Amino acid sequence: MMRAGDRLILTLGALVLALTLADILTGGGVAAWSADHLASSAHTAGSALGLLGRIGWPLLLIPLLAALAGRFMALPGALTGGLRRAISLIDTVSSSIGGAARWFALGLVIATATVVVQRYVFGYASTKLAESVIYMHAFLFLFASASTLLANGHVRVDIFYAKMDERGKAWVDLIGTYLALIPMNILILWTSTGYMNSTWRILERSREADGLPLVFALKTAIPLFAVLMIAQGISMAARAALTIAGDKAPDTPANASAGEL
Repeated sequence: MMRAGDRLILTLGALVLALTLADILTGGGVAAWSADHLASSAHTAGSALGLLGRIGWPLLLIPLLAALAGRFMALPGALTGGLRRAISLIDTVSSSIGGAARWFALGLVIATATVVVQRYVFGYASTKLAESVIYMHAFLFLFASASTLLANGHVRVDIFYAKMDERGKAWVDLIGTYLALIPMNILILWTSTGYMNSTWRILERSREADGLPLVFALKTAIPLFAVLMIAQGISMAARAALTIAGDKAPDTPANASAGEL
């Protein structure tokens, strides 16, 4: 059975192929439109998303408030149902993106081996292929991080966590999310938006003449990483809130880990 991540990577591949064919058939029309309108369209979309984030940031506190209330009283059914739906949605997005990102590991191996053979056997070097290794390395780690967090694959330094009961682990997850994970990723998001705006304004490309013209896409992966991690942190906090309140949290998706091809 095809995973959601596989469908996502196939959809993106088909979209790239369709745009490439359209560009060929229109004699470079797609590339011309991108040069004229892509930067302004991205600026408009970014402004809308930024406004949405500023308006909706109080929603980040709902799992924390639910956990505090659930410590002393039964949570309303509407609230627990909303938390479960949010967990399901966020986990699905994280596992799908992480499942797609895992294919960058295979691409990374193939591209690196090809670069080595080209350089040391045939004496030829492809700048685009060499730069693609950097892109795939970055995309693999940045886009698979939220899925890895969902699968509890990040290294823990808390030596007491494994000995705690479920409610104790939930409190550690909740406090860690709001004191470390979310603030750190908000800082990453805030500090990266400035140069992301700059790179989209000029549609930054490689400094090498024959390099990849997609530096703006590479830099955009950093704030996207922060958004995915914040969202997965909210899912973790919502699970913790349900556990603290004595409710059963949804099970982790079976395909949450991005580590298997």
